[in-house]
Amino acid sequence: MATRRTARKSEEEVAGLVAELEQAEAYEVKLRQLIAEARDQLAAGNVAIALSLLNSALSDIDASTDVVAPTRGRP
Repeated sequence: MATRRTARKSEEEVAGLVAELEQAEAYEVKLRQLIAEARDQLAAGNVAIALSLLNSALSDIDASTDVVAPTRGRP
């Protein structure tokens, strides 16, 4: 019976890690899109818009600490 609990716990942990990885990958895509858009704005000479986009990205990073550094009980 202990083996079933251990297996179930392992499966739950793997599922949690997979979900966390998917969330981190989606976050990375979002940031890459913001950076690409800022680069395009810089290339077009729109410095103020590019800075605004990068500031938005920094705010998003600051607000998304769970994605950057999970706060769960794991080290």
